[in-house]
Amino acid sequence: MAVRIRMKKMGRTHRPFFRVCAMDKRSPRDGRVIEELGTYDPMCPETDARVTLKTERIDYWLSVGAQPSDKVATLIKKYGTNGSHLEAQQAAMDRLSKRKDYTPAPAPVKPAKKQEEEVKAEAAPEAEAAEPAAEEASSEETASE
Repeated sequence: MAVRIRMKKMGRTHRPFFRVCAMDKRSPRDGRVIEELGTYDPMCPETDARVTLKTERIDYWLSVGAQPSDKVATLIKKYGTNGSHLEAQQAAMDRLSKRKDYTPAPAPVKPAKKQEEEVKAEAAPEAEAAEPAAEEASSEETASE
């Protein structure tokens, strides 16, 4: 079986997303894969953060004779084991993670009616717990008489 390392298109219309996969050369572009080896997101704002690869597995497939497609060969050259853009990729990933750092929104304020119902619901179990204690005390009094 001739194995190729190529991209499988995912995503939706006007929002492409690709998986880097080891596939049989004869299978269709979006067909059955042997193993998924990474992702490529062309819509990511940080150019060097667009690719994530499982370098150990890619090295394995290349060692057993798998042939990468032209685009995947470029990605492996840049972001593979001894890639030329690894430092830039790490810096871009750091910038991207900081970009998502935000303070969470405050908890939503509940309407007054719902708050009153919750207060009543919380008070009800306490009242029920007090009633059995009162019943036990009255039953003890009747037993002693």
